[in-house]
Amino acid sequence: MRIFKKSIGINLGLLFLFFHQGVFSQALVKNKPNVIVIMTDDQGSIDLNSYGATDLYTPNMDRLAREGVRFTQFYAGAPVCSPSRAALMTGKTNLRAGMAGNVPIPERAEKSGEHGLPTDQVTMAEMLKPNGYYTALIGKWHLGHREQNLPNGQGFDYFFGHQRGCIDNYSHTFYWDGPNKHDLYRNSEEVYYDGEHFTDLMAEEVKQVINHRRNEPFFIYWAFNSPHYPYQGTTKWMDYYKDLPTPRREYAAFVSNTDEKIGNVLDYLDETGLADDTIVIFQSDHGHSLEERAFWGGGNAGPYRGSKFSLFEGGIRVPAIIRYPGVIPANQVRDQVSMEMDWFSTIGELTNSEITSNPDGKSLMPVILHDTKESPHEVVYWQFRDYDDKNAQWAVRKGSWKLIGNVEEPSGLGEKKDLEKLFLVNLDTDIGEKNNLAKSNPKKLNELLQLHNSWLKSVRSEMKQ
Repeated sequence: MRIFKKSIGINLGLLFLFFHQGVFSQALVKNKPNVIVIMTDDQGSIDLNSYGATDLYTPNMDRLAREGVRFTQFYAGAPVCSPSRAALMTGKTNLRAGMAGNVPIPERAEKSGEHGLPTDQVTMAEMLKPNGYYTALIGKWHLGHREQNLPNGQGFDYFFGHQRGCIDNYSHTFYWDGPNKHDLYRNSEEVYYDGEHFTDLMAEEVKQVINHRRNEPFFIYWAFNSPHYPYQGTTKWMDYYKDLPTPRREYAAFVSNTDEKIGNVLDYLDETGLADDTIVIFQSDHGHSLEERAFWGGGNAGPYRGSKFSLFEGGIRVPAIIRYPGVIPANQVRDQVSMEMDWFSTIGELTNSEITSNPDGKSLMPVILHDTKESPHEVVYWQFRDYDDKNAQWAVRKGSWKLIGNVEEPSGLGEKKDLEKLFLVNLDTDIGEKNNLAKSNPKKLNELLQLHNSWLKSVRSEMKQ
């Protein structure tokens, strides 16, 4: 009886302390950790030190790897922006999410009817909101422009950023297709911060969401527009990389500028005492760009072939890290095949949120906690640009074998390459995807082709395509 009374006294004392210090609500939601998902844009497969870059300075991205788990066979859902973001937001392949290709600018969307992520898809924000989460998107959207397709119509309580695929980081204007358009919004209100660098604005917005929402769990999707073109690292970082040649110098400056702002937010989590109660996830949306506006390059895929727009490894194998102190191990590496869609189910499990949307992604927690666990995926699929595989690039991987259909490989400088229609590779023996084994391995070719055909038939039936 005395023990019981003593226990009550201690609990009442703790309750008083929680109320007195204004942290009672946070204590109650420790089973609902905060979530920050950081997505960079067009960052190459090895473009941070923990993935092999030797000419870059990325201490904060590497801090996440040192304090968490990083993946070596992690794949983007698509090698282009909108389909990849749809895969992240829904936990589904981009085709099942209703996003075959990039969202066109509004002027073109009105004519084509391609309005973005369908509103009947359940986003990560819509999964977390019923569980008491405040949801915010800071940065790039690129998943639709009509009111119902914008972030506030897709589950986000708060939005600060740009609607289209990229902006100038100082004028916050979209210059790259159709009429020039200022593109910076706070929710539905157009806002102006002329001359202020967008990465600075984003970091401050992220900190404001954290600061104002300390007494309830928050979900922040921090979608960088860097190092996507235009390369606009600050003068500080351009000077730091003064000895690197163009375009690596411009690209590197933007990467380190991004890393610096990630560090600002990680430090703020430490200062506010929220780091241990916050899941931080990091990945690039796909490989680096060889587009003209990206100076025909700048990024690095290391040993991998391909880049943005390609289903060779360099277009879809991306850096990916998760940190959750005290819950997942620190300074660990996982080699199992993992997918961008897996974050949806992983976050659902960690936050004890209900998942009702039948995602393709699987929780990575078994793999994260035990390095001997097998990948949750026996077979993985890609297809983008179209639901008809005659007009689309597609790929399927089973084990170490991978088959690409309608192969594309940007070369830089706008040069065209003549490539085989079907490209078969064994990644265990040819990580650089140099040798096409389609003719010498017809049995394996047919096996993977049948897997692709069956999967695509099922998806098209589901999506009524």
